[in-house]
Amino acid sequence: MTECCSKTAADSIPTESNLARPNPARPNPAKPPRTAAWLAGTLAALAAWGIAYAFLQPAADWATALLPLEPGSHLAEAVAFFLYDTPKVLMLLVLVVFAMGVVRSFFSAERTRALLAGRHEGLGNVAAAGLGIVTPFCSCSAVPLFIGFVSAGVPLGVTFSFLIAAPMVNEIALGLLWALLGWQVALAYLGFGLLIAIVAGWVIGRLHLEGWLQDWVRTVRAGAVALPDQRLTIVDRLKAGLDAVADIVGKVWMWVIAGIAAGALIHGYVPAELLAAIMGREAWWSVPAAVVVGIPMYSNAAGIIPVVEALLGKGAALGTVLAFMMSVIALSAPELIILHKVLKGRLIAVFVAVVGLGILAVGFLFNALFA
Repeated sequence: MTECCSKTAADSIPTESNLARPNPARPNPAKPPRTAAWLAGTLAALAAWGIAYAFLQPAADWATALLPLEPGSHLAEAVAFFLYDTPKVLMLLVLVVFAMGVVRSFFSAERTRALLAGRHEGLGNVAAAGLGIVTPFCSCSAVPLFIGFVSAGVPLGVTFSFLIAAPMVNEIALGLLWALLGWQVALAYLGFGLLIAIVAGWVIGRLHLEGWLQDWVRTVRAGAVALPDQRLTIVDRLKAGLDAVADIVGKVWMWVIAGIAAGALIHGYVPAELLAAIMGREAWWSVPAAVVVGIPMYSNAAGIIPVVEALLGKGAALGTVLAFMMSVIALSAPELIILHKVLKGRLIAVFVAVVGLGILAVGFLFNALFA
C-alpha cells in the first residue's frame, strides 16, 4: 500500500519529465471541444443561411413596394430584379466558394503538378481537365502554372486541358448555374465543358507544337516536385473555406453587382422580341456572333452568370448565351495577353481556334438539345 501510494504521489509531481510524458488516462480536452465548436458554428451558419435565403423574395418585394415606382414599369422591374438577385447571387457565391475552399484544401500547385507530371496524353487530358474543376487556379495564374507544368514534364496538350478547364468549368459557374438554371443545365455545361478541355488539349498535343513555345520557356529546367508533408485538421479545412470566401468574394463582389446591374437593365428595358431575334435559335449566326462579342470582354463566372440569367429570361437561346459565357471566361482578351508571355502568336492562334470551335459546337448542341 505504502509503495503504491508513494509511486502515485511521485507520478503526480509536475516535473519536466512528467509534463513531457503524455498520460493516456487524462486525454487533452482542448482539441475535441475546439473541433466540435467549429462544426457547430458551421452548421448554425448554414442554417441561418438557409433561413435568410428563403426570405429573399418577400424581402425584395417589400423593399420594391416601399420605393416610389409605378408597378409594372420598366424601372420597377429592373429595380425588383436587382434587389432580389444581388443578395441571392452573393449568398450563393459565398456558399459555393466556402464549400470549394474546403475541397481545395486537399490540393496545391505542387500536388497538382505531381499528379499530372508523367501522364501520357489521353488519360492525362482527362485527369488534367478533372483537376481543373476543383483546383484554385484561373486565367490569371496561366504564366506561373504553364511554366511549372512544362518544367515538371507535363505534356503540352495535357497542360492545355488543365488551363482550359480551370477557368471555364469552374466550381463557381457550376454552382450558380445549378442554383439559378437547374441541374440539367449545370450538368450539361459540365459535360460539354470537360469535353472541350479534353478534346482541345488532345488535338493540340497531337499537333506537337512545343516549338511554338516562347524560347525562354523551353529552356526552363525543374527539379523533382516536392510535396509538403502537411496534414490539415477539420478546423484547418474549415478555415481554408473561410479564407477562400474572404479572398474570392472580396475580389469579385463588385463584378457580381456590375453583372447584376447589367442583367437588371436587360430584364427591365430590353424588349423580349428584339433579344429573341438577335440571340434566338432561328438566327443561326447568333452563336458565332456571341463568341466574337464575348472574346474582347473580361469578366468572371460570378459576374457573367446574372447576365446569362437575364438574357435567358428574355427569350435568348440557351446555347447562344452559354457560348457567349464560355468565350468571355475561357477566351478573354486579358487571358490571351497573359498567355503571350509563354506562347508564340501561332500557338495562341491555334489555341483560340480549337477552343473556339469547341464552344461553337457546344452552342449549337445546346440550342438543339434544349429547344
